[in-house]
Amino acid sequence: MENNIVITNDSFAKLEKKKTVEISVERQSVWKDIWKELKKNKVAMVSVVLLALTKLPFVRGIFNFVDSLVLGMKTLTWSASFYEEEEEKEMTEVEEKKQERTEKLLMTLTMVVSFALAIGIFMVLPYFLSDLLKKWISSYTVRIIIEGIIRIAIFVAYVGGISVMNDIKRLYRYHGAEHKCINCIEHGLPLTVENVRKSSKEHKRCGTSFMLFVMIVGIVLLFFVRVESPLMRVIVRIALLPVIAGISYELIKWAGSSENPVVCILSKPGLWLQGLTTKEPDDEMIEVGIAAVEAVFDWKAYLRENFGYKEEE
Repeated sequence: MENNIVITNDSFAKLEKKKTVEISVERQSVWKDIWKELKKNKVAMVSVVLLALTKLPFVRGIFNFVDSLVLGMKTLTWSASFYEEEEEKEMTEVEEKKQERTEKLLMTLTMVVSFALAIGIFMVLPYFLSDLLKKWISSYTVRIIIEGIIRIAIFVAYVGGISVMNDIKRLYRYHGAEHKCINCIEHGLPLTVENVRKSSKEHKRCGTSFMLFVMIVGIVLLFFVRVESPLMRVIVRIALLPVIAGISYELIKWAGSSENPVVCILSKPGLWLQGLTTKEPDDEMIEVGIAAVEAVFDWKAYLRENFGYKEEE
């Protein structure tokens, strides 16, 4: 007589539960192995943690802000090396390492001093200037608004003031070429000199617009965070910078991907301000912009995926 195996609903449920438990245990084992390896390699652990943080909303804005500052300073230092008048002497390996350490130290000091000056001019100075009006304006809320207006005025004056320098004028033209290339791609056009030339030099995700958002968000946050001591007011303004940067990043990211009429209106001041920080590039500058885009981004694949782009044979 043959033995028949009967699988009931109950036994099937038990089997599925067993499989689920086995899979769960297996996954836990994998994660334990990963965690062990990370504990062995502290650098890898820090990298994983930082990578996770750069994906978190609001937190990622802080990392992007710092990364932009560091990258910008490194780029400026690298570009300045091309204008050295004296010919470089042949150096030994020890001398090269010493020079490299010196350059890193100078770059760090430059960043620290620049950051301190920026905080002093754009954060602390507007507060003290608005505080001088305390005798005539008793409302702290009104003084916060005046402080924000002073901060924006200083920023606009600074951006406009440096634009008279020939090197900055040239930089602003390359800035315009960058925007034109991005706008060209995002409107589904192949990246050619002709298409880039007719694209807009303003862009909603520009760093200039980001800085304007930073100042406006800073004004709004100060309505809710209030302290009495003048020293604490200065400390609060500096301490809020990471929070302001995080919120501003999310706002500009949202504004850059939205065509909502209200969002477009809110983006207008930043686009107007870009009239100072972007200028029309010539064709050679556009070619440089195209080469820069192609070095980091496959625009053809992007156009194929989003606009059904087909290359001409």
